[in-house]
Amino acid sequence: MAYVVTENCIQCKYTDCVDVCPVDCFVEGPNFLAINPDECIDCTLCVAECPAEAIYAEDDVPADQQEFIALNARLSAIWPTITGRKDPLPDADSNNGKAGKRDLLVE
Repeated sequence: MAYVVTENCIQCKYTDCVDVCPVDCFVEGPNFLAINPDECIDCTLCVAECPAEAIYAEDDVPADQQEFIALNARLSAIWPTITGRKDPLPDADSNNGKAGKRDLLVE
């Protein structure tokens, strides 16, 4: 079972989670991070580090966020791996917790 980055990461892109990942399973897009399910070792370290509380175990992804399971897998095949912490997006704090950000995802 892999972990999944969900909607609240969109327009935030905090990278605290990346900093603690022992296997470099995160990938980076313009305004979102995703987890490569083939690389994730289910260590749970990223969950506690995510300021946006956007990471869930695949079995625990909320019903309205289920599309992010396939989305993480698809994006991890095309986006580059990110291996270290970067600054969040400029408006990350004001976007953290906003609902309805799915349409803002830049692929």
